[in-house]
Amino acid sequence: MPRYAAIDIGSNSIRMAAAEVLPGSGMRVLASERVVTRLGESVFRNGILAEDSLELSCAVLARMAQQYQKLDVVGVRAVATSAVRDARNQGEFIERASLAIAAPVEIISGREESRLIHLGVEARWPHPSRRLLIVDIGGGSAELISGDHGTLRDSFSKPLGAVRLREIFLRHDPPLPDELHQMQEYIEEKLAGIAKRFGNTHWDRVIATSATASAVVCAVNRIPRIKRDQADRMRASTHEVRRLYKKLSVLDLAERRKATGIGPKRAEIIVPGVGVLLRVLEDFRLPCLYYSAAGVRDGIIADLHARGVGRELAQLSRDQRKEVEQMSRRYGVALPHARKVAGLAYTLFTDLQPLHQLPPHFGKLLEAAAYLHDAGHFVADANHHKHSYYLVNNSDMSGFTNRERELIANLCRYHRKSMPTPVHSNWQSLNADDKRVVLLLIPLLRLADNLDVSHEERVQSLSCHIRDGQVVLQVSSAADISLEQWAAERSGETFRQVYGRPIVTEKT
Repeated sequence: MPRYAAIDIGSNSIRMAAAEVLPGSGMRVLASERVVTRLGESVFRNGILAEDSLELSCAVLARMAQQYQKLDVVGVRAVATSAVRDARNQGEFIERASLAIAAPVEIISGREESRLIHLGVEARWPHPSRRLLIVDIGGGSAELISGDHGTLRDSFSKPLGAVRLREIFLRHDPPLPDELHQMQEYIEEKLAGIAKRFGNTHWDRVIATSATASAVVCAVNRIPRIKRDQADRMRASTHEVRRLYKKLSVLDLAERRKATGIGPKRAEIIVPGVGVLLRVLEDFRLPCLYYSAAGVRDGIIADLHARGVGRELAQLSRDQRKEVEQMSRRYGVALPHARKVAGLAYTLFTDLQPLHQLPPHFGKLLEAAAYLHDAGHFVADANHHKHSYYLVNNSDMSGFTNRERELIANLCRYHRKSMPTPVHSNWQSLNADDKRVVLLLIPLLRLADNLDVSHEERVQSLSCHIRDGQVVLQVSSAADISLEQWAAERSGETFRQVYGRPIVTEKT
């Protein structure tokens, strides 16, 4: 399964997650970390990122990068939000942060942040037939997002983060009544009119994300901070949030830290965070909210997967493709057929990754074999698969290692007729790992070749699905493809032997 990493550099904390995306069942988290850095404190005071916060953040980023780099991720995206957006020395931060993780760090807009939050919520807790209001209160900004049947409809980003509000308004501990009043007026001013701009919408569910929402739901439901993961999808009524705000706003820091579910760091900024959340609930006249543990990180990973990031690792580079096409011409291979088989083989490799579980780079070798499997016709039509092996294995293939060339040659050798046996010297020369790779790729090459058995490129597109214990090939074509379907299902016996699943083709 493809693995991705995401970093969310917020005004209060830096969050990292690495996960592999499982088709049909979401994502499996492989590594996750959150570190409070308070990056936004100095920005909201004087407009710049303080040197100590910058150094701490870069050290945290470097450590996080070391974690996901060990996991062979195929795509990484690191984003910075409100504090870095507002900092006058953002350029210095981006340069140093990018160096720390050896990858670009980008500043994203509030609108992009909202898009990623919405994607993250839908990835972890899908609502395909509901209207959602999502509220995310970060350290520097608050995002209000409307979703309809799984699609983002509208969003607003406001400078109402918990760290920002504390730095601007709350100078005393506990906060003075005048400070709370000024903060509440500011929140009301920034939220004015948003409920109307969203329209007279009936919200099927209101979901709050971020650590503020987690703390609120934990406090209301008496969940200790150490068990805060249990709060995911739990509920808090507006009445309970209002009562919590009244209680916390008159306590000093030491007393807030004793409150169940809040935590020592969160206690420093919980009052403004709950104040914003309560105001949203009241302005929208909402009875309650639900907490979701999803966030920007989940949205990044879902987005990387949806855009197919990393799939290019399974395809030949420009120079490699040029090399195999030149070889194909040299040996009289019909390039239109070769290209069609290569495209079909790539689809089979990527769609069926949950079955073969091979690293992406082996897709390149399958694609090369798809170009060269018919090269043996240059020698003789009879036993051309054996001649293909000989020609490929004895060619100088620029851009490929000797091992890769041998694997490609073996795939050409077994693209038709018998499967490998111990009496085949070429097979015996492979080590156990290489034998496994070739064995898993042979059925894919045979299927791809048979889906263009007529050499007329009748198949326009292909998608593969694992359903009810079998592999369904959905083939799109405007032509009669009964011959291709018959040939694919005939080669399905080889697939069943290797993968233990039957092949079914469906024309769409």
